[in-house]
Amino acid sequence: MTDRTNSLEKDDHMITKRRFVSMACAGGLAAIVPDAIRMASAQTASRMLVGFGAGGTIDVIARRLVEGMKDQSLSFIVDNRPGAGGRLALGALKSGPADGTAMILTPASSFAVFPHVYKSLGYDAFKDFAPVTTVCSFPFLITIGPMVPADVRTLADFVKWCAANPKQATYGTAAAGSMLHFTGVSLAKAGRFEFVHLPYGGPGGIQDLIGGQIAATIYPIGTALPHVQSGAIRALATTGSQRSPLLLDVPTVREAGYSALEANEWFGVFVPANTPAGTVNRLNEAIRAVVNTDAFKTALAKLSVDPAGQTPKEFAQLIKSDFDRWGPIVQASGFTPED
Repeated sequence: MTDRTNSLEKDDHMITKRRFVSMACAGGLAAIVPDAIRMASAQTASRMLVGFGAGGTIDVIARRLVEGMKDQSLSFIVDNRPGAGGRLALGALKSGPADGTAMILTPASSFAVFPHVYKSLGYDAFKDFAPVTTVCSFPFLITIGPMVPADVRTLADFVKWCAANPKQATYGTAAAGSMLHFTGVSLAKAGRFEFVHLPYGGPGGIQDLIGGQIAATIYPIGTALPHVQSGAIRALATTGSQRSPLLLDVPTVREAGYSALEANEWFGVFVPANTPAGTVNRLNEAIRAVVNTDAFKTALAKLSVDPAGQTPKEFAQLIKSDFDRWGPIVQASGFTPED
């Protein structure tokens, strides 16, 4: 490297430094936050943490999201940190850099349900993170299988059948301590019957439902949909506020007479607390721009997931609302986690 090259690099560094100081003194610091994010991204491996293994729905969405953000010169890699239902990844993010180079895509349960479930959570849902935006949302689907007689056609019919057949009134979900689990708890409370929960740690409950080992399942609509469409299982109701365009003949829980079961899971992006507001807003704008593209919407549709996008303030309000809603349900259930 020549002396002239060294001199030019020093001059460029001084110009950049003087420009930063000048803009900060002029009150223009917020205006260069996007540049700060880009520079940090170029110098370090900016990461979007995902608390689940590669290949799952949330992992696929995260990878689509970071791919779309490249068009805005924001370079992130997906960093899978599976374990403890996503809690390990949130613990890692808590101590991560608060400069826009570390964020996480995580489900609603992490903030709406887990704080009510775990005595030692490893993070404070309202102090350790700054909400950026929701990315997508989806309802759950309540389904029954061959264990339940064919003349059980509605959710009300199923509640009556469960009350009359308490030893067979079982339901499977992906995980204990999740919104899926407590949706079943809500149904049992509303219908005044005993509903035995069987956590599968994944989609395996669907196969046991098809095989007649359990009476019902509550899973995300995308998990159960192919088996409903094939006729292997029957859908009783969705937990969304409106009928799913994927199953227009299936009523909502409100239409079925059980409005207390209405629920949507969301996936949202968070950054560490103390991340500058300007950086949070820039990430919000970038992510929502990706969510609004036709390519991203098409990718979500293939997963039976709906696009969503809120301002940081709107997202914070949603988190608080969901936290308040699920707290009494969890506490009334008496559920105690094993870990």
